[in-house]
Amino acid sequence: MTPAPVATAVPAPTRVLTIPNAITCARLLCIPLFLWLLFAQDDRASAAWLLGIVGATDWVDGYAARHLHQVSELGKVLDPTADRLVFIICGGAILIDGSLPTWFGVAVLAREIVVGGALVLLTLFGMRRFDVKWVGKAGTFALMFAMPAFLLSASDSPLADFMTLVAWGFGIPGLVLSYYAAITYVPEARRALREGREARHT
Repeated sequence: MTPAPVATAVPAPTRVLTIPNAITCARLLCIPLFLWLLFAQDDRASAAWLLGIVGATDWVDGYAARHLHQVSELGKVLDPTADRLVFIICGGAILIDGSLPTWFGVAVLAREIVVGGALVLLTLFGMRRFDVKWVGKAGTFALMFAMPAFLLSASDSPLADFMTLVAWGFGIPGLVLSYYAAITYVPEARRALREGREARHT
């Protein structure tokens, strides 16, 4: 008698429909809502609070992935991609709005565009994926608080003056850490590119 087939779970790395990925997608969907609040409704305060929530929940998808055992290859790519899109789109919007100091906004956007473009290009040339370092995550976390704080400081909120201090308090360390992380990624990317090419040839 042939034994009945045993159902096996899909290995987590290959799964797409996971709770962490759903959380990341929900954060991405907040981007058009943010743009609508900022430009269509001219509501800087609400847009700032929404962006603050998006930044504060940056750790949630990673935490859920680890504790629910739902770490996936898609999630490892989607999470940092979402962070980069939040920076580029929302940061660019705040810069256009005039709430973000020009030099600071250009420095943040330039770093994100250069690093993101380099990673895409190197991946096309065979670079294997490598994990984001803690210093990069710390810089991202700080900047995700600084951006909405700058926006709130330019609103009619009673917290505007206090938020100016918060914005610079998180912004400067976040910018320094993010650029330091970018520098440390250079040898890591070279090694990942070499190993990726070697793996393809073998």
